Amino acid sequence: MKVAVTGAAGFVGTNLVNQLVADGHDVVAIDRVSPAHGLDHPQVTWTAADIFDHDALVAAFDGVDTVYHLVAMITLKQQNELAWRVNTQGVASTARAALAAGVRRFVHCSSIHSFDQYTDNGIVDENSARSENPALPVYDRSKWAGEQELRKVIADGLDAVICNPTGVYGPVDHGLSRINGMLRDAAQGRVPLFVEGNFDLVDVRDVAKGLTLAAAHGATGENYLLGGEQVCLFEAMRAVAELCGRFRPLFAVPLRLLNMVVPIAEPISQLFGSDLVSRASIAALVAQPVVDISKARTQLGYEPRPSADTLADLVSFLCDSKQMGSARPRSGRAFESVLPTPVG
Repeated sequence: MKVAVTGAAGFVGTNLVNQLVADGHDVVAIDRVSPAHGLDHPQVTWTAADIFDHDALVAAFDGVDTVYHLVAMITLKQQNELAWRVNTQGVASTARAALAAGVRRFVHCSSIHSFDQYTDNGIVDENSARSENPALPVYDRSKWAGEQELRKVIADGLDAVICNPTGVYGPVDHGLSRINGMLRDAAQGRVPLFVEGNFDLVDVRDVAKGLTLAAAHGATGENYLLGGEQVCLFEAMRAVAELCGRFRPLFAVPLRLLNMVVPIAEPISQLFGSDLVSRASIAALVAQPVVDISKARTQLGYEPRPSADTLADLVSFLCDSKQMGSARPRSGRAFESVLPTPVG
């Protein structure tokens, strides 16, 4: 069938386009510009369009059966007007255009961050509390607000479903994403230490597959958490470094010590235009929620791969795409001795 992907040049978008082509679909790949790494394939048509340009989107959606909306602005800042607009009004704008174009199905890629991971009972599922607290980072609040905007369009007749991935990593990634960038640095032996803490990470290829499963089997208006495994980030970094025969991080910094320096380090980080050192980034590691993906498993047939496979494939991709310098992987067996048993 003919499908459309907004944000097709991004991390998830690149992998989703690959998945859709592999499934035999004709893809209208929508982004502001056609990227150099964009898939050049007879089944893919790259289209430049702004998600706030209603007429351009309606034209791009002409004859399209399913729209996958991926455009989002990720930030760890407390306030960001552009992120709020993109993640809320952008969802509404795209959904309204899909409804006007007569699209049969609309799949919105939201985030685990639309759920309040910090004050819940340690387990997040589709019935958990949502990110309504004004003290939460703007990304969390805006992703939940974007879902609410979508539900208004669903009430007007749009058949839409919502997916909520956890921390996305793995190949292919021409960016790199935050998580992949840190793992690349570790694989090059450039990370002497890291903070302790676990987080649910999911392979980007599994997210792409999960989105297509939601399009085929998801119930209108329902949320589906797309998670992977609870991964100890420190051990994952040691694993990729060992795989490449590089210097491994020596020890993990306790989170309680990091919490002590964040009030000082955060404003300094902001002066350099970075949001990596922030209360939001530390809070996610402190919370360490277990993500229950049983709904996606049972209703969609969703099955994520083991984290060891993702890490091995990521290192191979980084080497093949010349993003690793002279570092080369030795053997995927390096992961067997250093990765912890998954939790949840």
